[in-house]
Amino acid sequence: MKVVIIGGDAAGMSAAMQIVRNDENAEVVTLEKGNIYSYGQCGLPYVISGKIESSDKLIARSVDTFRDKYGIDARVYHEVTDVDTENKVVKGTNLKTGETFSENFDKLLIATGVSPVKPGWEGIELNGIHTLKTIPDAEKVIKDLDESVKKVAVIGGGYIGLEMAEAFRELGKEVRIIELGPQLASIFDEDMAELIHEEAERNSVSVHTNEGVQSFKGDQRVEKVVTDKGEYDADLVLVSIGVKPNTSFLKECGIHMTENGAIQVNRYMQTSMENIYAAGDCATHFHRVKERDDFVPLGTTANKQGRIAGLNIIGQPNTFKGIVGTSVIKFFDLTLGRTGLSTKEAEELNLPFANCSTEATDIAGYYPEARELRVKIVYRDDNERILGGQFIGKYGVDKRVDVLSTALYHQMSLHDIEDLDLSYAPPYNSVWDPLQQAARRAQH
Repeated sequence: MKVVIIGGDAAGMSAAMQIVRNDENAEVVTLEKGNIYSYGQCGLPYVISGKIESSDKLIARSVDTFRDKYGIDARVYHEVTDVDTENKVVKGTNLKTGETFSENFDKLLIATGVSPVKPGWEGIELNGIHTLKTIPDAEKVIKDLDESVKKVAVIGGGYIGLEMAEAFRELGKEVRIIELGPQLASIFDEDMAELIHEEAERNSVSVHTNEGVQSFKGDQRVEKVVTDKGEYDADLVLVSIGVKPNTSFLKECGIHMTENGAIQVNRYMQTSMENIYAAGDCATHFHRVKERDDFVPLGTTANKQGRIAGLNIIGQPNTFKGIVGTSVIKFFDLTLGRTGLSTKEAEELNLPFANCSTEATDIAGYYPEARELRVKIVYRDDNERILGGQFIGKYGVDKRVDVLSTALYHQMSLHDIEDLDLSYAPPYNSVWDPLQQAARRAQH
């Protein structure tokens, strides 16, 4: 059996490794548009800030390792431009030589990921305007960050925008975030986002919300960002306003996709076409709380979906159990964590919901260096089933968000949270964990 995989990062190579480890007769060909395989994209802001000394540290396995150790025909600079589903052939171009290629397959996995959205704003092609998704992207930013760069504008206040604002401040740059929406980190509720705005202000990050970029000015290099409210000097710009699935090459082949271009898959990672699978950021992700397909591109999900796709390709049935929407981010001295639904999402889904919040400490309040931790739980007000939660503080956020994500996975209620046997000692927790404190408050 010959398996062709389009995409050489998290989902694609997780699948490839499952195939070669479990089927010694399988022939695996991977086609990667770039020249770097299997790397940690989430580490890129920390390479730019200097916390991680080199982008080489982010590479889990090199192309040569896949080729020499595992026998995978791992190709670089191979961009697929067409999939002939009837004849089981992929076609494309070798970006290094300009030559075209075609590759037959018995089974195909599409794991092409996403690309940053880059609107057609006037002046967008000026030097000094960047997006961030790949190691080459990060290296371009690093190369561009010389001493002449004093003022940086970050367009978009999502996770990457926040991480990069911190990175640029750590490098001593003046930083301005311009966000079209009413707040930073829109996946948090407004009352929680207040803490994020306060942290930005504490670290001298200028925040502009409800403001839309219109164009950029400059001769050869960007000099100003023009919005619907004003003009701002900028020596370097990072555009981070979202991503789109890399699936435009599939438009004519009949594979079912969602409105935003994500490939529709079932729990076995199968597409609407026989013998064709998809996984990772380019595919849909079943959301266990929403009880429907969603699009939440994250590296953790990509690795899981890739692994499951690989097993199904070789006839070892396995299903993707779904996501609950868990994420965590460092923003200066704060950790921001969330899982499940926000109140905004619960309202959009017309769910009967309520929420409760509490101010607690990450450890016993009387123990030295106890730090404030804000907790918010969203739950159904008809049966008290947990719908989601948000956590912001200096310490202890990751622990609580993981506990609540597990509770969401198992459809637990407020009462179930209160009954959990969680670890306690004054240096690590209160007698009642902050999560349980919030759950108890909601019930009284």
